[in-house]
Amino acid sequence: MKFIVSSTYLLKQLQVLGGVINSSNTLPILDNFLFELKDSKLTVSASDLETTMSSSLDVESDNDGSIALPARLLLDTLKTFPEQPLTFVVEDNNTVEISSNHGKYALAYADGNEFPKAVELDNPSTTTIAGDILATAISKTIFAAGNDDLRPVMSGVFFQFSTEGLTFVATDAHKLVKYTRGDVKADQVAEFIMPKKPLNLLKGILAANDDAVTIEYNDSNAKFTFENSVLVCRLIDGKYPNYEAVIPKENPNKLTIDRTQFLNSVRRVSIFSNKTTHQIRLKIAGAELNISAEDIDYSNKAEERLTCDYQGDDMQIGFNSRFLTEMLNNLNSDEVQLEMSLPNRAGILTPIDGLDDGEKVTMLVMPVMLNN
Repeated sequence: MKFIVSSTYLLKQLQVLGGVINSSNTLPILDNFLFELKDSKLTVSASDLETTMSSSLDVESDNDGSIALPARLLLDTLKTFPEQPLTFVVEDNNTVEISSNHGKYALAYADGNEFPKAVELDNPSTTTIAGDILATAISKTIFAAGNDDLRPVMSGVFFQFSTEGLTFVATDAHKLVKYTRGDVKADQVAEFIMPKKPLNLLKGILAANDDAVTIEYNDSNAKFTFENSVLVCRLIDGKYPNYEAVIPKENPNKLTIDRTQFLNSVRRVSIFSNKTTHQIRLKIAGAELNISAEDIDYSNKAEERLTCDYQGDDMQIGFNSRFLTEMLNNLNSDEVQLEMSLPNRAGILTPIDGLDDGEKVTMLVMPVMLNN
């Protein structure tokens, strides 16, 4: 088995696939990349048993074969090369020899047949979506997903497809984000929960890519196909909580404010908040928003006044500043609206501008009890 490939082209593909490999694996074979060669097409795969990703590369070759090469060693070596052709030759003594312009490097390989095969999906449902839209949907929601191992369903992003549009939801019970696209539709109704790791991989790859991504899914797995790559992952098993029930419908108190100004103010004031609760207080009266925080243990406190547009009753409400900061950071509008009903009911944050047609973002943040 022998092939010739560009060093930077190979490195670029392997760095993406490297994101799949765990730092410590139960099976030693999973520390490797699988190289499969067939008709001058090289398919490289990486897996952690839950997620398997593979990319196809064009190489110069006239034979077939499959071997598993140590991922860390290969990546570290490729990073040091300037752009040049590399020749990989499988030798008889169970090593692969890589020849560059200046040297030769031999590394031991494992049998490619030991590598776990990616799951084949039986009669899956299919939806096609533009890569950049999917990347936006993931980055708008994934930060709100939880990390609680006891509630695995909340540790992923909920995909809800229908003939009306696509909805993506993430929540950790303190904050919730619902992102909908009315301009992209699926053929039939389907819902599944995607784990975070494959989503982070997809987000990174698809961010600047408007090519179509084909999503195939059944009850247990999902498969994403785009350009020359395929990602297959196991879905999170379980029923997603009824998120519609927690979004308050009647919110008479509406605050409209410049997003950047609000974000910077919350950031500054929160430095003075209690380090365990991160609590900040919003006091709204007329056209004035007063943001304050206090850490009684250390006698630290801060207060800022901002002008805003407010319709509703005067009110005071407390929030965890980290959640507010994360949410405001994840919006890219100039102005945002915060809708509230009571100090003990969730606040709803929505962007006022900067959205595409058919795009809708609703962010919900639970209040914290204020101790007067």
